[in-house]
Amino acid sequence: MRSWREAWQTALYGPGGFYARGSAPADHFRTSVHASGLYAGAVAELLRRVDAALGHPDPVDLVDVGAGRGELLAAVPAHLSPGLRARTRLTAVEIAPAAGAAVRDVAELPRLTGLLVANEWLDDVPLDVVELTADGPRLVLVDEDGTEAPGPAPDPADAAWLRRWWPLAEAGDRAEVGRTRDEAWAAAVGRLERGVAVAVDYGHEATARPRGGTLTGYRAGAQVRPVPDGSCDLTAHVALDAVAAAGRTAGAGDTRLDDQRSALMSLGVDPRRPPLDPGDPAGYLAALRRAGEAAELTDRAGLGRFGWLVQGVGLKVPFPPAATRGRVRRPPAARPPD
Repeated sequence: MRSWREAWQTALYGPGGFYARGSAPADHFRTSVHASGLYAGAVAELLRRVDAALGHPDPVDLVDVGAGRGELLAAVPAHLSPGLRARTRLTAVEIAPAAGAAVRDVAELPRLTGLLVANEWLDDVPLDVVELTADGPRLVLVDEDGTEAPGPAPDPADAAWLRRWWPLAEAGDRAEVGRTRDEAWAAAVGRLERGVAVAVDYGHEATARPRGGTLTGYRAGAQVRPVPDGSCDLTAHVALDAVAAAGRTAGAGDTRLDDQRSALMSLGVDPRRPPLDPGDPAGYLAALRRAGEAAELTDRAGLGRFGWLVQGVGLKVPFPPAATRGRVRRPPAARPPD
């Protein structure tokens, strides 16, 4: 038996693992990128604001971490002006071979000036699971068939992380040790000389950690039991407040921690029903379709409840003030299926 972190790493990314076999996120769950082109339009609007705040550098970077098959980077340029499109340097970071990305890890990135986006990346970064027992916190060990057993005490670094970010109160309580996500995010933020880094993911705060944890699996659009045998995606929600602190340690300053509804609406995604226009039925139907897609992206019962962590390096986050600034609303319990 191995720790969940070791088993997870092998099951997803090892030889013959779930993603090593050429699978991609779009094959198994539907993200905001797949739901509507309005999402790419919102990223393009954010890039325009970052570019203006930076003084229109040449090139300006747009990096997609956890790019899947590169759907977001393929869609964003159509929303940019010709001049900005010509100056934008697109980079996909993806460990799985499905994307054909030249960059497989954020550590391989050059120094960047621009916008870095990690859409549902951190929730796939493997981590350890700890359960409080009568003998204190213990790592949860797991076999390839998903059978679990208590293991040794967590190492000092993980124990320190738990005390700060996810203290366990009662026997049977579980925590997912987010130190690996903090380190991954710090590495990504650390590649920015100036710009903005955005993490969009399932998340929770210290005041509302789920007592049983959130580890689960996905296969072909359905939520399944998490089994580290390479047959399914493994994912767990992200302690976004801890990740935000790691980003600040890596050089980020201005920080916005909000939900997707607030973030997208501040970037121009409008879910309101358009006014009826009897003189332009085709235009009205097109506007109605856009409003429907916007409503799906911003619905707090679904995609709109994703957490958005937005951090500036060397500049302010280019968002207007929001009443919910500094808060993360709890995201959906499961990825929306296809």
